Amino acid sequence: MNKTSFLALLASAVLLPAAVQTASKPSFDGTAFMEHIKVLASDRFEGRAPGSKGEQLTVAYLEEQFRRSGVEPGNPDGSYVQKVPLVGITPAPDANLTLRRGSDTRILKYRDQVVPWTKRVAEKVALDNSEMVFVGYGVQAPEYQWDDYKGLDVRGKTLVMLINDPAVPDPSDPSKLDRTMFGGKAMTYYGRWTYKYDIGAKLGAAAVVIVHETQPAAYPFSVVQGSNTGEKFDLVTPDKNMGRCAVEAWISRDSAVELFRMAGQDFEALKKQAVTRAFKPVALGVTATMTITNTLRRLDSRNVLGKITGSDPKLRDEYVIYTAHWDHLGVGTPAEGDAIYNGALDNASGVAALLEIARWFTKIEPKPKRSMLFLAVTAEEQGLFGSEYYAKMPVYPLEKTLANINIDGMNMFGRTRDITVVGMGASDLDDYLRDAAARQKRVLRPDPEPEKGFYYRSDHFNFAKHGVPALYTDQGIEYIGKPEKYGIAVRDRYTAEDYHRPSDEVKPDWTAEGALEDAALFAEVGYAVANASKLPEWKPGNEFRATREER
Repeated sequence: MNKTSFLALLASAVLLPAAVQTASKPSFDGTAFMEHIKVLASDRFEGRAPGSKGEQLTVAYLEEQFRRSGVEPGNPDGSYVQKVPLVGITPAPDANLTLRRGSDTRILKYRDQVVPWTKRVAEKVALDNSEMVFVGYGVQAPEYQWDDYKGLDVRGKTLVMLINDPAVPDPSDPSKLDRTMFGGKAMTYYGRWTYKYDIGAKLGAAAVVIVHETQPAAYPFSVVQGSNTGEKFDLVTPDKNMGRCAVEAWISRDSAVELFRMAGQDFEALKKQAVTRAFKPVALGVTATMTITNTLRRLDSRNVLGKITGSDPKLRDEYVIYTAHWDHLGVGTPAEGDAIYNGALDNASGVAALLEIARWFTKIEPKPKRSMLFLAVTAEEQGLFGSEYYAKMPVYPLEKTLANINIDGMNMFGRTRDITVVGMGASDLDDYLRDAAARQKRVLRPDPEPEKGFYYRSDHFNFAKHGVPALYTDQGIEYIGKPEKYGIAVRDRYTAEDYHRPSDEVKPDWTAEGALEDAALFAEVGYAVANASKLPEWKPGNEFRATREER
């Protein structure tokens, strides 16, 4: 089959019913795709938490599917797995935060008002009357001449920070954000909660407490509670993570308002000050006391790797990597009587697409010149740890990895005229995707919610940080046969009702049509890159371009 025939097949096969698909004519099997989701998101898999029975079942299922499809073991040792050393840390549910100012003492209740944890591998960590300081957004960004610390020694202190980037108003129109500062509406890495904990640790703080606000965080406080009150994982480091802050935490907005009032400060007034370069840290005159008692366990979780060796002897040592995280949140706090966080859309659907794309590539003629790696990673929900480990300990060199195509949540709601590109304009992969979409008579759409920082919230980010051009998409919003605002309503409803909740289960009204059309695009892009004469690059001005050029 020549390339043109293959691309035409990709564009049309998703419209073929499963009954007429045959092994001699590779195509996506909608029935198989849906069955993968149903199995992975079933209660039997217990929410697919790392280190659980759910992991054992998931890894076995993925290995068996790769084996049945004829996908080679992705590890050079002949196996389908890469061990990922993790430590699981479970805090006791009594880690309340005691605030003191003189004789005034208040207690923020664990989970209800404060969600704390530690990444230190220790049975107990504590804050003992640690001085609390409001440091605005907690950002040090010399390229924007921005420093929220102004030389303050924060060692041993508890830093209180706002979520997201500094929301700097446009001088010519204060109702809008200044596009020249921190990406304007679009989030930069400075706005991610991971950055805030990292900068606190770098400066020697005892604790970092982030104030949760639903609109800028892009999810309700219940998501913070559901995601962070059980066992949390981290990669095992030689210093047992003692370089991290003793305590990392979120507090609810109402609790923050109470804290600032206790300090004799106005929360909203200080927020306004924090969006200026002139902002200086504000000592709150309040101390923080907390003890977190942990249960520890060490384990080897697993990334699952399948491979298709390239057909060109000169190019087969170069790789295109597809990623999708297999993990979810496991068994946690019950909601409406259900304690299993099944993760059907997030991300059983992405893994299902990965499996079907891998199966498809085993049937393609001519075979791709370069090799394809299908990488189902662990511990994404815990902090992108499976992909981080692969990026730090790659099975195949990153300097020979041409591209990463990341799949995190498929469109289960119907066909669309568009597909959303998160971080649109970042690399040449957008051009490949645009060409593939045009063959489906579809268009690319930039992320309608760039302020939520989705580009920094999934596994492709670990490849991007190491210079590998990475493509990450979301479902389109212009649904065929649906009202104009249906697409945004679907996104909002999922975020509010199902995201990181036990209710993320297979829905009776889900359909595979839109998901398979998107999967066809991913397959086209990967195939084209694997056969291209020119390697994909980051666009000029992209923050990851210099890293790629150094390799």
